[in-house]
Amino acid sequence: MGEPAAGGPEELVCARGRNRKAVLCQRCGSRVLLPGTATFARRELFLPSMKKKTALVASSDPDGDVLQDHWLVDDMFSFENVGFTKDVGNIKFLICADCEIGPIGWHCLDDKKSFYVALDRVSHE
Repeated sequence: MGEPAAGGPEELVCARGRNRKAVLCQRCGSRVLLPGTATFARRELFLPSMKKKTALVASSDPDGDVLQDHWLVDDMFSFENVGFTKDVGNIKFLICADCEIGPIGWHCLDDKKSFYVALDRVSHE
């Protein structure tokens, strides 16, 4: 499997600010994004702890993390493989479409061109 993002984004981001490597699900290795399809972005976002989709939607007061390093994707069709939870307020969480683990990212329904994938929630290869 790929390496975790904990090593810092420097080796993951090219000179144009895009992802150098493919982005993969940490659990099943499914390819989420191809190299060069997302831009590195810093934004503090709360993501609930990683769970299966059914447990994620059922949890009303989730534990989680505030994460700040993300891949920003501006077109839903740039993803190779991603799923979405039901709406949680005006937010949809991004999950792996194959194994349904997540959330790996965050999307606000108010902004149709911003899909965030947390570097800490995916692998790179």
